[in-house]
Amino acid sequence: MNSILKVTDLKKTFYNIKEIPVLKWVNLDLKEGEVYWFLGPNWSWKTTTLKCILWFLNYDEWSIKIFNEDLKTHPNIYKLLWYAPENAYFYDHLNWIEFLIFMGELVWMTKEEAELNWLQLMEKLWLANAKDRFVKSYSKWMRQRLWLAASLINNPQILFWDEPMSWLDPLWRVLVKELMIELKSKWKTIFFNTHILSDVQEIADKFGIIFDGKIIFEDYTKNLEKNLEELFKELIQKEDKKIEIK
Repeated sequence: MNSILKVTDLKKTFYNIKEIPVLKWVNLDLKEGEVYWFLGPNWSWKTTTLKCILWFLNYDEWSIKIFNEDLKTHPNIYKLLWYAPENAYFYDHLNWIEFLIFMGELVWMTKEEAELNWLQLMEKLWLANAKDRFVKSYSKWMRQRLWLAASLINNPQILFWDEPMSWLDPLWRVLVKELMIELKSKWKTIFFNTHILSDVQEIADKFGIIFDGKIIFEDYTKNLEKNLEELFKELIQKEDKKIEIK
């Protein structure tokens, strides 16, 4: 199966008072239709990795191919993907119909094309009854669902979701998992971050654990021979001791 996303030797350094290397030769290889789960503790640079992949941040050294093309030189690839950050920003004076049409236009959709998709999305995410309300009146969890809908407006081939289940109650976590399974059945590729370990084995085909800017473990979920929480704790503690010794 062909790679839909291939990252080779991604390196990123922040320059402030001194050089701070944050990503250290990160390698990723996602196939079409795979659900890939990216796990790491706080300050392990998960979001930074996503932003580098999508060229929102410059990086030092890299080879990143999406659909076998370089995103920097082929910006039309943005039509085929979507990035949903954990903390989304909204235009509070819009209702959800206006917001979704605006989101579609950002990836070069016409108003008519966006309108074909928004009604189905909002019924699926239980927001149809809020269509006449301004976004400023939405609760945190309603905004999260609206952002999930926005991430699907252009029917993307690859989705980058950063903590898609944050602020969602248990019912909505189940519904988001069902949504991921549905997308996978349509051969969509999903790259997502989450701290909820139980979601990995239920949804993901493959997972990677990042710590201190390095991927320290990667495998298919079907190969797990021990409890994922135990494995995660064991690996992080082992890597943390290496840093202490240095």
